[in-house]
Amino acid sequence: MRKIPLCRPSIGEEEIKSVVEVIKSGWMAHGIKNREFEEQFQAYLGVKHAITMNSCTSALHLAVEGLGIKGEVIVPSFTFVASVNAILLSGARPVLVDIEEGTRNISPVQIERAITDKTEAIMVVHYAGLPASMPQIIEIAQQNNLRIIEDSAECLGGSYNNNQAGSYDIGCFSFFPTKNITTGEGGMFTTNDDELANRIRALCAHGIDSTTLKREKETRPWIRVASGFGYNFRMSNLAAAIGVEQMKKIESLNDRRRQLAELYLRQLQHIPSIQFQQVQEGFVHSWQMFTILVPEALRDRLIHYLRSHGVEASVHFDPPIHEQSVYRNIKQGETLETTRKVAKSLITLPLFPNMESDEVDMICKLIGKFKGLR
Repeated sequence: MRKIPLCRPSIGEEEIKSVVEVIKSGWMAHGIKNREFEEQFQAYLGVKHAITMNSCTSALHLAVEGLGIKGEVIVPSFTFVASVNAILLSGARPVLVDIEEGTRNISPVQIERAITDKTEAIMVVHYAGLPASMPQIIEIAQQNNLRIIEDSAECLGGSYNNNQAGSYDIGCFSFFPTKNITTGEGGMFTTNDDELANRIRALCAHGIDSTTLKREKETRPWIRVASGFGYNFRMSNLAAAIGVEQMKKIESLNDRRRQLAELYLRQLQHIPSIQFQQVQEGFVHSWQMFTILVPEALRDRLIHYLRSHGVEASVHFDPPIHEQSVYRNIKQGETLETTRKVAKSLITLPLFPNMESDEVDMICKLIGKFKGLR
C-alpha cells in the first residue's frame, strides 16, 4: 500500500553541507549562523529585530514575560496548548475566546467583548498559514492600549496587504518539521521594539546581555554578568545552519504549498458537504496545513478510512483548550460554540513541498468515494 505522510521536511544537500561545516568548525552552540539566520528573517519580514530561540513556545513565553504582563491575555481556544501554556507559565491569565468559522482564526468581535480593565494583550494565532483579521485587531488593540503577540508558528510567508504575519508588534515562529521551514526544533522572536528586543536577548540567555561570540572580541571574554534572571532558550549554531539554507528556499517552498492547495481545492470543490478555509481579499495564505470541514457525524469515520488507505490524515486541534480538563478553570469569553463545531468537524490533509501531485489526486479520489459526503 502506498503511504502518504501528513508532512515531510524538505531537506537537501545544502542543509547537510552547512551542518557538516558547523560541526567541523567546532562551534556548535549559539554562533555566527544564528546571526545570519536572524538577518535573513529581519529582511524577509521587514522588522528591526529577529532573535533565534529553541522553540516558538519559548518565544511566546518570553513575549509575555518580557512585556511584564501579569493581567489577562485574550487568546483563541482553538489552538495548540503551547499558546496557553506560555501565558500561564509567564504568570499571566489567559482568556479563551471564539473563532470565525470561515477563517478558523480568532474573532475580532469576541476579542472586543472579552476586554476588561485587566486585559493587557491579545495573542493572535494565525491558523494553518492564514493571517487573522489584523486590521480590525490592530484597531481594537490601539483603542484599548493593548499589545499584540502573534503566534505565527504556522504562518511564515502569510501576509495581509504585503505586511507579513509576525511583523505587526511581536511575532513568534516555529521551525518544527511540519512548518513552512524547519530547523528540527527551533523558534524565532520578532519585533520593532528596541527596548523589548534587548530584554528578550538577555532573558533568552540566562539574563546575560552579551553572547559568547560577541565576548570573544573583548579584552576579557570570560566576564559574564547577568543583568537579571533568565533562561536558556537559545538555538544552537547547528540548527541555525539549517535555518539559513531553508530561508533561501522559503519562496519556492511556499509556492509549491500553494500549488498543492489549489489542486486540492479544484478537485474537492464539487463536494458540497466539504467547507474550505476562506481567504479574504488582500490576504496571502502560506498553507502550512490544508484543512477541510466535513459533517461532524462523518469526521472520525473519514479519518479512519483515509488512514486505512495509507493517508496520514489528522486533526488540528481537537479537543480545543477549553475542553481539556487541565485548563478547565481558565476564564472564557461569552461563547465558544464555533470553536467546538470546527474542532469536531475538521480534518487536516497531507501537505508538504515535496509531495507529488498524484498523491493529492489519490487523496481526493479516496475522499470522493467515501459514502455520505455527497
